[in-house]
Amino acid sequence: MHGWRASGAPIIGPMPPFDLLAPRLPRRALMCGAIGLGLAAPRAAWAKAPAKAPAAAKPPPPVPLSPQDQQLLAAARAGDAAAVRRALDAGAAIEARDADGRTPVLLATLARHVPTVRLLIDRGANVNAQDRQRDSAFLLASAQGLTEIVRATLGAGADVASTNRYGGTGLIPACERGHLETVRLLLSTPIDVNHVNDLGWTALLETVVLGDGSATYVQIARLLLARGAQVNLADRQGVTPLRHAERRGQRRVADLLRAAGGK
Repeated sequence: MHGWRASGAPIIGPMPPFDLLAPRLPRRALMCGAIGLGLAAPRAAWAKAPAKAPAAAKPPPPVPLSPQDQQLLAAARAGDAAAVRRALDAGAAIEARDADGRTPVLLATLARHVPTVRLLIDRGANVNAQDRQRDSAFLLASAQGLTEIVRATLGAGADVASTNRYGGTGLIPACERGHLETVRLLLSTPIDVNHVNDLGWTALLETVVLGDGSATYVQIARLLLARGAQVNLADRQGVTPLRHAERRGQRRVADLLRAAGGK
């Protein structure tokens, strides 16, 4: 096994849920849009953010695919481990990319097919290769709560400092979506618990802002704090996690944050 690499709003007036305004857009993009449209409080001083990992390199331009490469990509997309093995044995390139810049291991991750992902990793797949949306097998598995795939990618040298298209590490969307076991696993690595993404949010902020205050999110907040999350690291409007929790009626989360020194 290889080791891990590490790097060191309130809404004004009633409005329909973000998902009704733009159901196909990710929630973080919608929240950012709300700020830009003036639907959220005006910006205050920006929160001081820790240094971020360098932006990921763009995937290489498309190259002609051999019949074996095409077979490999189709098999990985279908989660067909046997067909993946046959294509590789026939000479397919392990890092072949489709029109979206996706490699076989990323396609197998999209298919949520653990055996195929493991097979590709055993054959040398790069789990940090990012597509045109800056997804990698590691980042996508983290965001989707695919804990066993996250574990496999970590064993293959996943870069825990790598960032997605929002400038966030794999930990941030895992917290946002309430993937408790994935969060627990990621926090066992050297991942930066206080990383600030391009929207000015940390994992703790997204746990509150995009969580629902349920028991799962209370536990995620507790794990983040135990790992060293800065309880008073505010967003770009100067709103702390505690204030967000209070405004959303997340009483148990707010109690936890106060006990940790939240203001």
